[in-house]
Order: sequence, then C-alpha cells, then structure tokens
Amino acid sequence: MDITVVQTDITTLDVDAIVNAANPGLLGGGGVDGAIHRAAGAELLAECRELRRTRYPGGLPVGDAVATGAGLLPARWVIHTVGPNRYAGQVDRTLLESCFSRCCEVAAEIGARTMAFPAIGGGVYGWSATDVAAAAMAGLAAAGHAARVRGGPQLPEAVVLVAFSPAMARAFREAAG
Repeated sequence: MDITVVQTDITTLDVDAIVNAANPGLLGGGGVDGAIHRAAGAELLAECRELRRTRYPGGLPVGDAVATGAGLLPARWVIHTVGPNRYAGQVDRTLLESCFSRCCEVAAEIGARTMAFPAIGGGVYGWSATDVAAAAMAGLAAAGHAARVRGGPQLPEAVVLVAFSPAMARAFREAAG
C-alpha cells in the first residue's frame, strides 16, 4: 500500500473513496464531517438518513465503518467512521486503530483502489497528532495483515493521509517513516 501525506481539503481529492470522521448520528456536524456533507450535497444526507433508519437506528458504533455514495464530491464513495471521543472517556486507542482498519476493509469490499483519510479523532475528539498518526499506521498494518490471512478482497493500492495542520502532517510523515 502506497501512503502519501498531504495538507489539503479532503473534499477536493480525486480518489475512489474519502473517509469521513463522522459522529455516530451520521447526519453531519462540524469539522471534516460538516465539510464533507456540505460539499457532497443533499444526496449524501439522504443516504445517511436511510442508513440511520435501516441499519444503524442507534447510530454507527465507534470504530466501525460504512460506505455511501459521494454525492457531488469528486470521489465515488464516502466511508464513514466514528472515532473514539477522548473527552467523553473513550481512551482505548485500539478503537481509533479500528477506524482505519475497518475503513480499509470497507474500501476493499466496494472495490476502492485509492482512498483518503482525515486525521480521525484529531480534532474535537481530543486525540493528539502523535496518537492519530500511530493509530493510522497500526490500523493500516492490521488491515493488510488481515487481508493476507483471509485472502479476501484486495485492499486499496494507495492511501492519502490528509492533515489539517502542519503538526498533523509532520506526525503522519514521521509515523509513516
């Protein structure tokens, strides 16, 4: 898996799938979640409402992931994941790692060959840049290992880690080696 780090607006990237650092309600919010919903338009909100009505009436669980279409975005899909909120006492880093690995698994299931991740948990959910970057690398490695063991769908060939600040970009680059 080829990993690239950029500091840009994730909604402008021409990749197969972008990852949304969603809240459990899936209906938009602040930060990356709000930006993705605004850029994608009403179609994304409609799909998310249907997911809430059918598959996730209690909300998307922390560490899990689900795909929708991408509406007006250049990407084909949005993969929504809910990171753990440190401020709410969710301090288990394996849940944060799970966000990255589950998104890769969902990307493989839908056939995405390229995908972009934001700094899941690195904003209002209170995880440090170092923790987010380490969780990203651990989650991507776990997804790769699981795919080799299972022999299931092939993981994306290219992953873009999208930083919202120079400090986050630096942490991603250091963790990626």
